Amino acid sequence: MYTETLNMPGQANYAKASVGQFRDIYKDGKYKDYNADKKDEGSWWIAVRDEDRWMEPEAQACDEAPFWVKTGDAPPVTNAVTPKVLAELAYNRLQLPTTEVSLAPAGTTKVNLATWAWLDSATFKAVSVTAAIDVGGLHIQSTTTARPISLKLEPGTADAETYPSSGECAINPDGSIGEPYAKGKAGSTPPCGIKYLRSSGNGTFKVRATITWDIDWTGTGGAGGDLPDGTFGSDQAVTVQEIQSVNR
Repeated sequence: MYTETLNMPGQANYAKASVGQFRDIYKDGKYKDYNADKKDEGSWWIAVRDEDRWMEPEAQACDEAPFWVKTGDAPPVTNAVTPKVLAELAYNRLQLPTTEVSLAPAGTTKVNLATWAWLDSATFKAVSVTAAIDVGGLHIQSTTTARPISLKLEPGTADAETYPSSGECAINPDGSIGEPYAKGKAGSTPPCGIKYLRSSGNGTFKVRATITWDIDWTGTGGAGGDLPDGTFGSDQAVTVQEIQSVNR
């Protein structure tokens, strides 16, 4: 039994080369008519690289020739597809929202005036990606999930104070971070924010807002575990002005 697939649409060059190896080694060689009597059912396995990481040394080492695995047997190679391998693939496909915090006052603030910072729970919520393989009777699946756990604020100058003093704003029970500013809170200390101690002159300060995401995975057969936390941030320009006063 033999199925020839030499030029599938979108097939990478290395995959085409592997299929050629498959033909040369197995079609007329040791395993000619290997499963003609259906007593040796299974699947052919082939090396496949992540197209986004194919230049990494580990990807270049993925060069096994196509090989046959009987149904129910574990593939006898390093880095064969497992729930964890799929979880790592899903990790690379996570698309997390940009980290732009709401500020009040927005854009322009005053020296010694607390600037409130917050993130809405509707924007920053858990994000999941599922990767699966289902072919030849083999089904493996993993879901990787990222959950925001904290916001770190860096004012862009040493002449500033953060709330809290560590600059790390924890996530609230409802999934939000910080607290929106509202009338009547001008004299209050924000749970998450910045106070500038000098003006930015003719320029601006770059506020760096970085979200830390806790990432874990669950997979086929009850497998699961943690993956490295993700940290993603962006800069926002803030103008800080001196408070003007008039003496008579």
